Amino acid sequence: MDRKAPVFSNHGCRLNAYEQHAMQELATAAGVENAVVVNTCAVTAEAVRKARQDIRKLKRENPTARVIVTGCAAQTDPDSFHAMDEVDVVLGNTEKMQAETWRSLAPDLIGQTEPVQVDDIMSVRETAGHLIDGFGTRSRAYVQVQNGCDHRCTFCIIPFGRGNSRSVPAGVVVDQIKRLVQRGFQEVVLTGVDMTSWGADLPGEPRLGDLVLRVLKLVPDLPRLRISSIDSIEVDDALMQAIADEPRLMPHLHLSLQHGDDLILKRMKRRHLRDDAIRFVTEARRLRPDMTFGADIIAGFPTETDAAFENSLKLVADCDLTWLHVFPYSRRPGTPAARMPQVDGKTVKSRAARLRAAGEAAVQRHLAAQLGQSHAVLMENPRMGRTPQFAEVHFDRDQAESAVIQTSITGHDGIVLRGTPASSC
Repeated sequence: MDRKAPVFSNHGCRLNAYEQHAMQELATAAGVENAVVVNTCAVTAEAVRKARQDIRKLKRENPTARVIVTGCAAQTDPDSFHAMDEVDVVLGNTEKMQAETWRSLAPDLIGQTEPVQVDDIMSVRETAGHLIDGFGTRSRAYVQVQNGCDHRCTFCIIPFGRGNSRSVPAGVVVDQIKRLVQRGFQEVVLTGVDMTSWGADLPGEPRLGDLVLRVLKLVPDLPRLRISSIDSIEVDDALMQAIADEPRLMPHLHLSLQHGDDLILKRMKRRHLRDDAIRFVTEARRLRPDMTFGADIIAGFPTETDAAFENSLKLVADCDLTWLHVFPYSRRPGTPAARMPQVDGKTVKSRAARLRAAGEAAVQRHLAAQLGQSHAVLMENPRMGRTPQFAEVHFDRDQAESAVIQTSITGHDGIVLRGTPASSC
């Protein structure tokens, strides 16, 4: 048999990518060989379809390899993946992060491994965020501080793939970030499934803002801190204080808004209304005028009328959103929304296209507003870096990778900025 290192294929969110990095280290330590590992996503039916397509393709390309399938789609529907002719082993989201799982997949145990290793995700009470340091680019690292979600939005299957919310203790987070700074990382991104629920399961029930302030206080040498997607209605006073007072907290937040119509938000079982979103971005910008926002928005949710969709479209302008993640509604069996009256597929696609066009126009407005401005740009590779607001900047000449370059913005092409370096920070 042709022995070689495992091939990994990742689908879905940043957290999945983070966990893939951990799996690679676990598999290497266990001596796993000649295997294909597909880390799936379950957020939409299209994501599941693409995972199955990838499994078949990778098996054709690696005919002698064992195929191991894991991730959220494997967690929520293990039997359907086990039934695929190409698949040898199915691992749950908890099992994939355990060293003993990968040891059971070592070459000397072939034929003795349970083909389906998927336990009840709702019984899990811990995270595995401490397993790795330094996932990301050479300049930016991602730190998992939370996993799972206690909310049950009517469209979402993810809690059944990730389990209930659980937090990494603040001391563990701080120690990990200290190690990353010592290794030269200039920026750390705090990541999780439902970030603003961080701390609810810890002693004293601290909030996300408490964690942010603690990191910035105890790791004074950390140049830049970012937060991944948050639920704006659950933002606490300490986080608002950090937005106002902490320049090392980058002025970019991605919001889980999902829609701009109050009735649809209620049918989604969201915890905010349209005015709550507008109120939050207005206050955040008052505290930090250079703040920019991204948002997740779903097009074509069941019962969405033309008027309801227009409210989502207007929300882009009313909140002055810049970076949109637009999702055509995807019916997920087992969710309450799947039983609601569905919107015609062509209409869903058309509305998603209109939202994406609004997002592209918003990006162009943001880029145009940067002309003549000066930004501290963190270099991700010799020719590309990002502003504090996460806009991509391209350079005509190589710059020092991982450096923070004070940059004059000289142009844009509608997608990325062009910059000229002034100095290194």
